[in-house]
Amino acid sequence: CEKMAHLGFVQIPLTKVKSIRENLREKDLLLNFLKEHPYNMIQKFGLKGSLCSPKISCLRLWNYLDMVYVGNITIGTPPQLFSVIFDTASSDLWVPSNQCHSRACVTHRSFNPTLSSTFQSSNRTVKLAPHSGLVSGLLGYDTVQIGRFKSENQAFGLSQSEPVKELENAFFDGVLGLGYPSLAIQGTTPVFDNLRKQGQIPEPVFALYLSTNTKKGSVLMIGGVDNNFFTGNLKWVPLSARNYWQITLDRITWRGVVVGCTRGCQAILDSGSAFLLGPSRQISSIQKIIQARFIENEYQVRCCARTTLADFIFTINNVQYPVPARAYIRKGSTPRRCYSNFSGGTESLGKEETWILGEVFLRLYFTVFDRGQNRIGLAIAV
Repeated sequence: CEKMAHLGFVQIPLTKVKSIRENLREKDLLLNFLKEHPYNMIQKFGLKGSLCSPKISCLRLWNYLDMVYVGNITIGTPPQLFSVIFDTASSDLWVPSNQCHSRACVTHRSFNPTLSSTFQSSNRTVKLAPHSGLVSGLLGYDTVQIGRFKSENQAFGLSQSEPVKELENAFFDGVLGLGYPSLAIQGTTPVFDNLRKQGQIPEPVFALYLSTNTKKGSVLMIGGVDNNFFTGNLKWVPLSARNYWQITLDRITWRGVVVGCTRGCQAILDSGSAFLLGPSRQISSIQKIIQARFIENEYQVRCCARTTLADFIFTINNVQYPVPARAYIRKGSTPRRCYSNFSGGTESLGKEETWILGEVFLRLYFTVFDRGQNRIGLAIAV
């Protein structure tokens, strides 16, 4: 989406917010998970505790069933706590306002401007567009703390209406974008850029380590890289565009046969998406290859395929990055129910073939996002 600004109205490009139906196929699975992992458990995560070397600020992320990775930030003085998705495919920060009475707001923490001595209002209204529905609110400015860094006078959206039903059961309060300024609200500075401008971070980089649901320790690193989270050397890939974290993808192969990106294409690394997304036509062919069957609006796969099917190879900058069947096929709530992690629809992004490498890919490969040299670093995650 492109920004639209007129008469005080701002359209914020926002990556799709994953719905509960897309990620928790059975209601019982969601209910059981919430019983075992209460929503307020994430409040126990400290904001200042570091998992990395002293020079780097590391923020703990909570992994909800390999579908959403959530961490804590605070806004205001004194600080008000929020759980957010750190989204590399958008550039704005938004949280619910205490003036929002939608069910999605009242079931989550909301920001109260009157309780913050550093809050500054604006006359600008904002509208955010998740994948289904509309979230609207106001633009404000306040102090935002992320890890041990503080972003002063930070622009953020305060939602006043969240009619999107999927947000009612979301495991997060809002979204903090880590994309380039070109995706941000016109006239505002994203959080990472503000930290950089204010001299807060030692190096203009951040990195993501996303563990699987069976492991602990998912981390967002800001200001540097901790080598303990990956093996081998980082392979650097230059960006092909500076809005999303977008790179050139050479090809996608399966058992030596090219099945996608036949003439080279574009790829976006997106921490706000759970899946591997591509053009519908190519995805349809891939679903046939893995013998996925479309049942009840889902592509179901035999669970035994997780240990028998071959890897898909994503070749980036002449380096091969295998994605094994255990990654592109996920388990359901029963032993006999598994699903494809491939999804279509990226043809809506433009004429050029584009793939989105979401959490399926990011769990396998530790990723460094280097704003200083406009590149991405990839290495095998531990």
